[in-house]
Amino acid sequence: MGHTGLEKIVALQRNPANIRNLCILAHVDHGDQEYLLNLIDSPGHVDFSSEVSTAVRLCDGAIVVVDAVEGVCPQTQVVLRQAWLENIKPVLVINKIDRLIMELKLTSQEAYTHLQKILEQVNAVTGTLFTSKVLEERAEKEKEEEKEGEKTSSDQVYDWSAGLEEADDSHLYFSPDQGNVVFASAIDGWGFSVQQFAHIYSQRMGIKAEVLLRTLWGDFYLNAKAKRIMKGAQAKGKKPLFVQLVLDNIWSLYDAVLRKDKEKVDKVVKSLGVKLMARDSRHSDAKVLLTAICSQWLPVSQAVLSMVCEKLPSPLDITAERVEKLMSVGMRRFDSLPEQTQDLKEAFLQCSSGRDAPVIVFVSKMFAVDSKALPQNRPRPLTQEDIAQRRELARQRHANKMAADQTAEENTKDLGHKGSMPQEELTKLESLTLKDSKPDEPEEQRETFVAFARVYSGVVKKGQRVFVLGPKYDPAQGLRMLSENCSASDCVPEVPHLSCCSMESIYLLMGRELEELEDMPAGNVVGIGGLEECVLKSATLSSSPACPPFTSLNFEAMPIVRVAIEPKHPSEMPKLVRGMRLLNQADPCAEVLIQETGEHVLVTAGEVHLQRCLDDLRDRFAKIEICASKPIIPFRETVVRPPKVDMVNEEMGKQQKVAIIHQVKEEALQGRSSDTLHVDPSGLVTVTTPNRLGTIGVRAIPLPQEVTCVLESNSELIRTLEQINMSLREEKNLHVSLATQEAITGLKAQLEKGLQGRKWRNAVERIWAFGPRRYGPNILLNSVEGYERPSVWQCLSRNDNVGEARAHPTALRDFDNSIISGFQLATLSGPMCEEPLMGVCFSIERWDIHPPQNQDSLEEDHIFHQSLAEGKQDGDIEATSQPEGTASALSQARFRPEAATVDSCGQVSGQLIAAMKEACRHAFQAQPQRLMAAMYTCEIMTTAEVLGRVYGVLGKREGRVLHEEMKEGTDMFIIKAILPVAESFGFADEIRKRTSGLASPQLVFSHWEIISSDPYWVPTTEEEYLHFGEKADSANQALKYMNAVRRRKGLYVEEKIVEHAEKQRTLSKNK
Repeated sequence: MGHTGLEKIVALQRNPANIRNLCILAHVDHGDQEYLLNLIDSPGHVDFSSEVSTAVRLCDGAIVVVDAVEGVCPQTQVVLRQAWLENIKPVLVINKIDRLIMELKLTSQEAYTHLQKILEQVNAVTGTLFTSKVLEERAEKEKEEEKEGEKTSSDQVYDWSAGLEEADDSHLYFSPDQGNVVFASAIDGWGFSVQQFAHIYSQRMGIKAEVLLRTLWGDFYLNAKAKRIMKGAQAKGKKPLFVQLVLDNIWSLYDAVLRKDKEKVDKVVKSLGVKLMARDSRHSDAKVLLTAICSQWLPVSQAVLSMVCEKLPSPLDITAERVEKLMSVGMRRFDSLPEQTQDLKEAFLQCSSGRDAPVIVFVSKMFAVDSKALPQNRPRPLTQEDIAQRRELARQRHANKMAADQTAEENTKDLGHKGSMPQEELTKLESLTLKDSKPDEPEEQRETFVAFARVYSGVVKKGQRVFVLGPKYDPAQGLRMLSENCSASDCVPEVPHLSCCSMESIYLLMGRELEELEDMPAGNVVGIGGLEECVLKSATLSSSPACPPFTSLNFEAMPIVRVAIEPKHPSEMPKLVRGMRLLNQADPCAEVLIQETGEHVLVTAGEVHLQRCLDDLRDRFAKIEICASKPIIPFRETVVRPPKVDMVNEEMGKQQKVAIIHQVKEEALQGRSSDTLHVDPSGLVTVTTPNRLGTIGVRAIPLPQEVTCVLESNSELIRTLEQINMSLREEKNLHVSLATQEAITGLKAQLEKGLQGRKWRNAVERIWAFGPRRYGPNILLNSVEGYERPSVWQCLSRNDNVGEARAHPTALRDFDNSIISGFQLATLSGPMCEEPLMGVCFSIERWDIHPPQNQDSLEEDHIFHQSLAEGKQDGDIEATSQPEGTASALSQARFRPEAATVDSCGQVSGQLIAAMKEACRHAFQAQPQRLMAAMYTCEIMTTAEVLGRVYGVLGKREGRVLHEEMKEGTDMFIIKAILPVAESFGFADEIRKRTSGLASPQLVFSHWEIISSDPYWVPTTEEEYLHFGEKADSANQALKYMNAVRRRKGLYVEEKIVEHAEKQRTLSKNK
């Protein structure tokens, strides 16, 4: 495949039917047609799965590469799920088949069985995704039938089928006979599909290619006597056709070349019609000869690119389902969008580049490019005219220099006769000479951002102005505020989440190189310059304000590892700030935060991602020496039920449990004022505000683990629910998609299932709020007698109009929001080490507001204070001190008599927030407290020889092995374990060193897990004293983590620096 000219590529861009969007630009001749392939490569490490998400959004298809030895690993499942969520079609390449021959020493029959199992594993992942989709669609269909009253009559038999029998899933799975699987060894340069061998043997054996295509993969064998292909190879002990006609030939070629059987190699080369160079035949490394033969016989590029062109869709084949999914943001359904917005669906499907077609572009990421690498700044090759012109200029400069030297020599001689030059003239001449000879200072290399985008409709032109649609942009609101034929070039009024920008440059992405173009038609991947001020990470661009913003990217990796960064030299802080801003824009997964303490914090997905970000910051963006702290590991705080066994696993008696609970409560009350705080034996904490106007009673209850998991996994849905409730409180009608309603109903059902028992009776309906940040895994419960506030599930009790949530009259008490705000603050930072809470339910059992005085006295006070203010202006009356906010509160008393009793007495709202926060913290401390650690799922593939060393490293780092299994037909073991994130740094390097590179782990964030040990535990029983000693100074993992976090945050840490002071002894004398 030779180099393709720019003109040829531009011509191919005009035909979207022959475009395939996957990875690095290439021009492929496939039969009589020419195809344009946009290849987007993505890293395989789990820490960089966000890069996969940005690539998948721009593509119509994907090549999934699986290792023939390791099979399906966690990253393979992530990639398949991402492709499924974006509705793109994948094809499969099973690579490194040479390892089955060279390393595992499998026979061709064993290799065939092994490959079958890999295909089954991959298809099992796809089947799971398909099944869940079918079940969701069936549930939606049943719901629609119920709403339309089309239920079956009661005398009919209930249909328990899930709809999977009718659903056609034959096109989803990977099967060699369908042409969507290639077997390859990229290092040896060969790869093939079943079609290639079907075509070869149809000519040699006289069997139709269609018959061979159906039978080459599967339980078929060749009956030589009957000259027929028959079924049942496994039952009859025959070699499958794939082994006999394909794998045996490859195995025999490897055997001949590696054994250096020259006679057999020559025979194979002659039969295959391969031409070898003399240097390849004489090379001492047999792999060189092997690569030379295989790359000509079965070139991997031909196999993969043929599969891509035949099996992957073009931009014209985009499905209506994918378009609607892209255009339906959050809780909105497609048919609730404005009519003009729905009309844009046709523009997507047609992928038109016509003059009237609206421009629709999605930017998936911003990538940094050195300014010198841009085409306009790149030095262009010199023509003959340029060379001749430069030669003439050089001659002129040389002649001028010679003339100047001669003149200077003559002047020197004259000065020798006439005397010396005046001092002023000498100084002036010297300064001019220094100024002329001073080299130009190199300009600071600046990084320029280029938007990585896909054109879905219209033609993108250089200098064109378009709308930038923010993620919260509402096309209905935009169409109301803008004129009918408004364009981005006009003077646009201010519309929320809508801005305009100019596409200054259009680039064709040629690997590392960029080529500047004047325009780019629909269906292509493009680079756009000049958007760095308008787009942070991703955005939707359109020439029509009716276009909605696309749905956000699906990121599988969760940023969890934090480090604080500072420059080595404080004077370089501005460079660090600028560098972190550039890094934040360039990396789709990295987050940059500035803490309240002023620290600059970088949040990444894992250790490898963190190292890459730090290197980029040093070498590309900030270009300064930086100092990074040790990784800041997040923890969570929670409460648990009183333990049933003590620290030595002895069962605790009832009196001992009560004694421990009382001890915890006494510790919680130490140093606290008893007149505003009271803790009763049952764990109810009552707090009174400092102005004695409000009293709150709160109890902390641990949530069941299943409920905590449900809340954590549905955080986005809870955020959507909060947005709906906010709209209802503002008395707005909101169109909610049926899928969102179903999801909310399912969430409610899951919570009802998890919260069973007497103490959780009707708890789901009494949920007041979720926290922290209104969507976290903690619950605020309304147990106040006589207070019936609107339910958080009120959007489900809507009118008959499908999908339309209507506002109901609300009956919120005054300062209801203050209670919620206090709860949010309390759950955001707990009392143990100021980390967020998780899995805690705060039940409000008492909430009283005490009015200080009656309304008449308030009005009199208002008149008095008003006259006092007037007198103060005249200077007749001296100013007296009064609480801040009193005047403004009293001035509103006439307009809000029901709130005047409270607002008039100062900052009641603020005191109520503080009281609620303190009540929650004390209620939390009145229960057994525990830390929760973030956990990685660790999958390690290793050999039996180093299995013990792997277990040793895991045990040293608090890891726990879940299970291990041996890969069938190999000596490889697969170990699945969980490992605390806090202990994971340096884990991969250590395990590679201890096993001499024979084991390599893959770490993926999994869940939060409670650390069983109590950080506040002290020995109480005789057995505990005997086991742990009086000081109990054995390692308490929870206490170690808690003190480390408190020390980092500057909080008080209770520890003894010197326990046993001894007299210093010198070497000379013992005194």
